[in-house]
Amino acid sequence: MERLLDFNVPLDTGLLDQAVDEFFSGRSSPAVQEVLVKFQDHPDSWLRVDQILEKSQSNNTKIIALNILENAVKSRWKVLPAEHKEGIKKYIVDQIIKMSSNYDTLKAQSVFVRKLNLILVQVVKREWPQNWPSFIPDLVNSSKQSESLCANNMEILKLLSEEIFDYSKDEMTQADRKVVQVNLNAEFGLIFQLCQYVLSVSQDPALLSTTLSTLQRFLSWIPVGFIFETDLLELLAVKFLREPLFQNKALWCLADIGSLQGPELQQFAPKFYQLFNAVIQHVSVILPPNLNTVEIYAAGNAQTQAFFRHLANFLTGFLSSHLSMLENGPQDVVELIVPALRILLRISEIHESVIFKICLDFWFKFVSELYLSRNAGTPTDQSAMFMMGAGFNRPVAMNPKLQRYAPALSQLRIVLISRMAKPEEVLIVENEHGEIVKETLKDTDSIQLYMSMRHCLVYLTHLDPEDTQVIMLSKLNRQIDGSEWSWRNLNTLCWAIGSISGAMSEEMEKDFLVSVIKDLLGLCELKRGKEHKAVIASNIMYVVGQYPRFLRQHWRFLKTVVKKLFEFMHESYPGVQDMACDTFLKIAKRCRKKFVILQRSEMSPFIEEILQDLPEIIKDLQPSQIQCFYEAVGFVIGAETNAETRQRLVLSLMNMPNQSWTGIVAQANQRLESLWDPKTVASVKTILRTNAFVARSLGPGEFISAKVAQNPIEIHSSLVRGMRAVKSEILQLIQAFIESAQAADFDAIVANFLPPLLEPVLDDYSRAVPDARDATVLSLFATIIEKLGQKITEAVPRVLDSLFQPTIDMITTNFEDYPDHRIHFFSLLRAVNLTCFAAFFLISAEKFQMVMNSIAWSFKHLERNVADTGLNLLYELLQNVEKSEVVNDFYCAYMLSILQDVLAVLTDTFHKPGFKMHAQILAKLFGAVESGRITVPLWNAQGAGANQFSNNQQFIRHFVEDLLRKAFPQVTPAQISGFVQGLFQLHLDLTRFKEHLRDFLVQLKEFSADNADLFLEEQEQAKKAREEAMKAIPGMDYVPPSMRSGADEKMDAIGKVVLLFERRCTLEGGRNQLSIRASSSSAFVPRK
Repeated sequence: MERLLDFNVPLDTGLLDQAVDEFFSGRSSPAVQEVLVKFQDHPDSWLRVDQILEKSQSNNTKIIALNILENAVKSRWKVLPAEHKEGIKKYIVDQIIKMSSNYDTLKAQSVFVRKLNLILVQVVKREWPQNWPSFIPDLVNSSKQSESLCANNMEILKLLSEEIFDYSKDEMTQADRKVVQVNLNAEFGLIFQLCQYVLSVSQDPALLSTTLSTLQRFLSWIPVGFIFETDLLELLAVKFLREPLFQNKALWCLADIGSLQGPELQQFAPKFYQLFNAVIQHVSVILPPNLNTVEIYAAGNAQTQAFFRHLANFLTGFLSSHLSMLENGPQDVVELIVPALRILLRISEIHESVIFKICLDFWFKFVSELYLSRNAGTPTDQSAMFMMGAGFNRPVAMNPKLQRYAPALSQLRIVLISRMAKPEEVLIVENEHGEIVKETLKDTDSIQLYMSMRHCLVYLTHLDPEDTQVIMLSKLNRQIDGSEWSWRNLNTLCWAIGSISGAMSEEMEKDFLVSVIKDLLGLCELKRGKEHKAVIASNIMYVVGQYPRFLRQHWRFLKTVVKKLFEFMHESYPGVQDMACDTFLKIAKRCRKKFVILQRSEMSPFIEEILQDLPEIIKDLQPSQIQCFYEAVGFVIGAETNAETRQRLVLSLMNMPNQSWTGIVAQANQRLESLWDPKTVASVKTILRTNAFVARSLGPGEFISAKVAQNPIEIHSSLVRGMRAVKSEILQLIQAFIESAQAADFDAIVANFLPPLLEPVLDDYSRAVPDARDATVLSLFATIIEKLGQKITEAVPRVLDSLFQPTIDMITTNFEDYPDHRIHFFSLLRAVNLTCFAAFFLISAEKFQMVMNSIAWSFKHLERNVADTGLNLLYELLQNVEKSEVVNDFYCAYMLSILQDVLAVLTDTFHKPGFKMHAQILAKLFGAVESGRITVPLWNAQGAGANQFSNNQQFIRHFVEDLLRKAFPQVTPAQISGFVQGLFQLHLDLTRFKEHLRDFLVQLKEFSADNADLFLEEQEQAKKAREEAMKAIPGMDYVPPSMRSGADEKMDAIGKVVLLFERRCTLEGGRNQLSIRASSSSAFVPRK
């Protein structure tokens, strides 16, 4: 096998085939694999590609040969001699022509032809137009030889368009990309003539299909004159759209044309009218109104389903881009808009997620623009927006535009309500202590879908709240009469009802909710069977929990709902208790003030009654449910403004846990072994966790539980040996207390709380074996330092001494173990840097060197959370250094190592998501040098060659150029010099600085095809802008905005619902058994 690596003798193709076949069989030895890798990596291996392709009998070997040739073109093209370049070009072209001479050969050699096409495009990107000006004419002329060769040339043109306009950001610099794009635009006339000729004359289905696919790739960038001042539209919309074989590809092209935007397109309005009319008329024939699109899609083949997807893209793209143009067009065009919307509504009913999301994106844009146009020039005050008779109640009658679209909007409401997504997903998992816990998934596709649908429904409710009510109540009536009864239908309806909370006026919302609750209660009474009742009850609880404004305004109803929740807390049927506790927590957060004030006709605040009945309420709950309940009551007590009353309520709430704690301690004093009893350990965990939940929800204030908080460390030292779960709960309790502390308490905490805490916790952590060290210790001290800041600067060295080295030893052995320790450790260092930077001056130089090493290690980490924390920590550290007196000493010690490490992660292929911070850090470093902020030499002024540098700028330029030249020998010295010069010149303009970095990364040829992570910052900024705009619209927030609460209550209607609630939402046979169910020529100018 070693003979394969001797490039001084002829290649033994048979031996290479043997090695490759052995490798792909899975039986190869490491030696064979090593030989193949070395063969492919050899700088002269590409010279043997022609021999391999001609003599090899193995397809796998030929593919390897083509990969070698492709890599040579991508990485070594600029250093190849001119004659070798010409040889490669000629060889590739000859092979493509040979294999594409007829369809039989083209089909048999399809894998190799596709690979050769890709390689040819890579050559073209590097040679055209400067060194290959005849490429486009040659390609067009060769297409006349045969239809099969013409079809393959179309594939080459398609690849070329994709590479230059779609995928070139990561492989071409901005300047190179612009040159190629401009020249392709300039020579597109020849390409278009070829496409036009084929589409007009050819009868070859394969060639026509390929040409349509290629044309589709051009439409986003070619000068618009080729589209609108030729017969292209007629060919697509008349000839090919009506031919079933080409219908989908024609519609794909028309969708791209219909989505084009720009002021220069206004002159082609008549062309757009003709296009829109042709498509709608044709679709109306093949999809008559009586045709069920849902059934057709479900029973259709791939071509049928693709037709609906392309049709959805055409309608949404055209209407999104040109609706205003259509509305201002001739009457016959205006009359086509509503039929087009009806077709899109029918497509929206199809049960396919991709199609539905395409439609949903348009509907969101459509209804949001209607909402904004309706409110243009009107008062922006929300009270005016909600005034009855002032445009909110009957907007359709006042706005001709809304009146035109009213039927379509009404049908859209029905579609969205019927398909409403689930509001949240809850995952049941087992934690590290073997306990079953719930995790709410906050960023799933389902949640994103729900939010989009919710926003649409909020807009639709603003546009016509009465119609929204009528539809929802009608669908609810059909649940009652059984015509549409199903769990899913009821769930989606109630999710939709809950989603529009805050989108109506208060009075209208009240009447609507009264009707909904009344009907749901009637349905609960009507249905028989525990499971049916469970589904209905869960939806009742969900709906009432979504309308806190209503609950705040109607005390009697709120109290009745809460008491009914307390009843459900005794249910044994799976899911009911969770539903009751979660709903109570939601209501307590949003209506907390109502529980602590004295209501009319009440003898005392409701919280007093809750605390009095607390043992009875929670007696059947599981520990996790009890903690949820205590958290809810903590939110309520936190709303009490009188300090003495709040203290009394806290003591009353914590009476049961404190009694249990006292009993455990008393028993332990008599018999220490009792602490090892599993039931005792479980009780300790529950008590501590309950304290922590209350601490977080209660907010700033008193100690949560005197029995625990007075001396948690003694209990810690006696309990936690081998009981990691108990230790973790104690630490979380302390952390919750620190998080809730107010500034007035900081001195007392520093003086009285921290001293007894430091020694046992820190010593226990440093002495413990790695697996027994709790990451919560790191999190706790990060919280303490972040909260107390400079008040504990002197204690930070003690903290770092105990936590630093043990943790570093744990997390630096590999990149996988102890993930929580990694995150919390660097969060701790970041807290020190942000709040008590001076503490770094109190540790030894050796320790600070370790800090800097750990920061560098963190941003080299492959786990993004760790890497991001390290980059932010380094940037913030540099900011603090710039403002300190140690700037010279710091940069003398660390400038070169930081530069080297940041450039290393910038130029590898594993840390692209950190590009934004890489750029900011480098800009900061080069700015510090360029500005003269560093006043001492950064080089060794006493060493050899010290006199060759006159300033820091000269030295850093030399250092970075030398570093890059050694790391990337394939990049020319001129390129490196220009790059480094740009780093100094552009550091004040971060946008241009990042573009400069991106261009250099392209030159390194290190980045993969997916380079989107380099543009994450721009994407995040656009997303943030959209979210800020949404907040201005009532009902768009998850928690609806607080509204007026002083309106008089109409006790007749509310009282009836309360009575129904008390009587009907009961249990079969008096037993609580319910369940939750998931619930001109200028047009030929290149476009910018």
